[in-house]
Amino acid sequence: METVETLHMNKGAGETSYATNSFIQRKILSLTKEATEKAIMEILCSTRLPIMKMGIADLGCSSGPNALKVMSEIVEAINAASNMLNRPAPEELMLYMNDLFTNDFNNVFASLPSFHKKINQQNGNDSKNNGYFGSKCFVYAVPGTFYGRLFPTKSIHFVHSSSSIHWLSRVPGGLEDKNGRGLNKRNICISKNSPNCVLEAYSQQFKNDFSCLLESRSQEMVYGGRMVLSFLGRQSMDHTSSNCYYQWELLAHALMTMVSEGLIEEEKVDSFNTPYYASCYEELKMEIEKEGSFMVDSQEAYEVDWDDEMYLQSDHDSLRTMSKGERFSRTMRAGVESILNYHFGNHIMDMLFQRYAILVEDHLSKTRATFFNLIISLVKLH
Repeated sequence: METVETLHMNKGAGETSYATNSFIQRKILSLTKEATEKAIMEILCSTRLPIMKMGIADLGCSSGPNALKVMSEIVEAINAASNMLNRPAPEELMLYMNDLFTNDFNNVFASLPSFHKKINQQNGNDSKNNGYFGSKCFVYAVPGTFYGRLFPTKSIHFVHSSSSIHWLSRVPGGLEDKNGRGLNKRNICISKNSPNCVLEAYSQQFKNDFSCLLESRSQEMVYGGRMVLSFLGRQSMDHTSSNCYYQWELLAHALMTMVSEGLIEEEKVDSFNTPYYASCYEELKMEIEKEGSFMVDSQEAYEVDWDDEMYLQSDHDSLRTMSKGERFSRTMRAGVESILNYHFGNHIMDMLFQRYAILVEDHLSKTRATFFNLIISLVKLH
């Protein structure tokens, strides 16, 4: 199963949409702000003359309020850095919003008038702009997988990606025996009881994908360009060293309760695997050094709670009154329902995520549950 065909965040702005249930992702976005501002400053400092036209790409932009929030903060960082350096901001910013073909780009487009209004107000009202006007922004949608070429050669100065590269380009091959039976039985992703062949298949798929991402960006980025990549990962090379896949184990448990009641077949669960991989810094560094076009400038790691209080910023009162399990279940559903629906059918979704909410609530009542989020900053070498 290729993600380009099946994976997308839930569309629209309804109660199960990504736009309504992406507060954990917003929290993770906030963690990248410092790295982004540093990268922008380094780019602008790396040239003797001001950059007149600057290419910016957001890989895996998705939809909802987070999508243009990223670009707004990047534009603000460019103007602020230009002011500090006492030089004009780039005359034109080419802002490329990338996601898969199935992404809800219409939701993004609907927010463009308010985005441009905000940028124009910043440019017109900034009393600290040293007499320079802000940049003119041109926003483009670029549908396609970021594991291949997306942009013209040497056209991109800065690449940002958050909560995206833990998604693989496809479910790894080699997860079935010679008779077509699933090898990762009673699981839907890597788990502590997955056989070694499953771990190796996922690891190899990640290496292939990340290598393609680096090779593609190497051709598209200018010398001295920067990338800031933020994603869910794990703390060490040992897949069983943390609960980095536990959200998937609970979802598999929910599915198996439905198997026990005859609502779905066990073979259906055994044949389903998610295209998700939590990598560690050591793996990333090896692939970066092997590809050779980039250097790691910095790396950071943060723990992010499953039930982070960013949801308090929601305009939806129902989110505030929900249990922690229900809120997290909504978050997961907004992100993974499309691939579950493709395999199991839409008719089980409500029941599945109701059961999942109960399991998550029980888990959170016993322990603090967190994601391990990695942020790496890369410099284009040649």
